[in-house]
Amino acid sequence: MFRLLSKESNIFSIPVYIGFLLLIIIAFNAMDINRLDAISAVITFAGISLGYFLFNKLDLTYQTHLPLFLYTFFVFAFYPGDLSIGLAVTLLINSFLLLILTSTSDKLRKGSYLLVGALLCVNYLFLPIFWPMIFFVIIHVFVTSGKAFANLFRLIFGAMLVLIAYFSVMYWIDYRSWDPDYLPFTKEFKLVDKFTNLLFITPIILMLIYGIMDHFKHFNEKSPTSKYKYTFLLLFSLALLISVILYMGTNYEMLLVLALPVTIILSRMLKFLPKYWMQEVGVWLILVSLFIFKIAPFIFHI
Repeated sequence: MFRLLSKESNIFSIPVYIGFLLLIIIAFNAMDINRLDAISAVITFAGISLGYFLFNKLDLTYQTHLPLFLYTFFVFAFYPGDLSIGLAVTLLINSFLLLILTSTSDKLRKGSYLLVGALLCVNYLFLPIFWPMIFFVIIHVFVTSGKAFANLFRLIFGAMLVLIAYFSVMYWIDYRSWDPDYLPFTKEFKLVDKFTNLLFITPIILMLIYGIMDHFKHFNEKSPTSKYKYTFLLLFSLALLISVILYMGTNYEMLLVLALPVTIILSRMLKFLPKYWMQEVGVWLILVSLFIFKIAPFIFHI
């Protein structure tokens, strides 16, 4: 299996995987179709589909079939079929943020902070529980930008344009009350207190920890571009993980936001394992863990 997935992908690979993704989403939504679910499904499909193109754009997985296959399987395991519109929008916006902020073109990054600010604001309006991403991007601006305050102003200005448009529409439709959930830390925390389902993906969690440790063990051997993109990916994932830990509870579909970065980390970890049998066992362990995670609620009624 690993040798088959280690082959280099071609221009026809991504459309094929996107086709499988479309079938997955259609199958999960076939039994319960309404207008809101259809809109959510379309946005979810767009956000996850963009992830397939990000693998080549980030250039951290050596353009093989492995990340494409694992990513599809993660989506299958975590997608419940009735994703909320807020989470669907978050998936789409996260893909755009990764596309922009990991670009090696300084001109693209610096010229996109207005757009990034607008995207962050839209994301917050749809799903305020992902407020840690705002702080992550602000820190990223100060650490990587030579004109931090100018770029911070662009972020804020982009967000203000969206807020002005949003409040104008709300005022026009006579909706003038304030929801306290839009203030950070005011929404009730839903910490994970039932770990039964998560136990089935413990092997994946352990492999993630090993993969990150192995990366930093050989950190000096990496290229500057690889160091930057991988470190950015880890911090980006950390911002998402904070929201998942604080607000997921038993809503395991929130794990979808971590599917893309987790796939990249695992793909690199498997590639650099010293023995072929380790790589093969690793692939099957991931697939079996995800499959059991998916069917566990139906078998064990948990």
